[in-house]
Amino acid sequence: MSWSGGDLVRFLLAAVVAVAGSFFLGGVNPAAIFARVLGKDLSAGSGNPGATNAGRVLGRKWGVLVGVLDVLKGVVPVWVTLLFFGTHFAYLSGLAAVLGHVFSPYLRGRGGKGVATALGAILPVHPWYAVALLVVFVLVFAVTRWVALGSMLAAVGLLVIGVLAFVSPGSLARLGGSSGWPTGMWAGALGGIILARHQRNLRDIRSRFPHP
Repeated sequence: MSWSGGDLVRFLLAAVVAVAGSFFLGGVNPAAIFARVLGKDLSAGSGNPGATNAGRVLGRKWGVLVGVLDVLKGVVPVWVTLLFFGTHFAYLSGLAAVLGHVFSPYLRGRGGKGVATALGAILPVHPWYAVALLVVFVLVFAVTRWVALGSMLAAVGLLVIGVLAFVSPGSLARLGGSSGWPTGMWAGALGGIILARHQRNLRDIRSRFPHP
């Protein structure tokens, strides 16, 4: 299939619009919306407008609903972008959705930690990665009952995937994944964003295990 200059420009413009739309969709924050409707203040918990704190402040069923919607904020735009524009633009769409959630344009740049939305962004492009990371999260949470620790170790898993994409592509192929610098950069960026949003939790870990 040959592309004319005009066709290529239209394709790229449409892809850019799709990625930008992912950011603004990711910025829609269900926890903040439900808290306002119910007359609750999310600052009563950790202050984070995400699923875990929504469960604390609004109740467990609302926390589950927020979590599902946050995942869908990643799944839907990435799936649509993957369908029409391919894997590399889907990577950008997923990153945009997570950044929109973390730095919501509707909450003056505030937002959640990006864990559920990142899971949703991974599912359409690399479902086995998502399953592996979800297993890590569930096992850690089952042992420690600490959501943040499970999230951080899953983020470390993303960083490992990013490194393996460069140095050991065969290991990723066995998981049904792809390799190379786009995959490595994408996975590393997602993991880095999540860890950066858990700085307070990292400080908590250091305070629990002080150096002798």
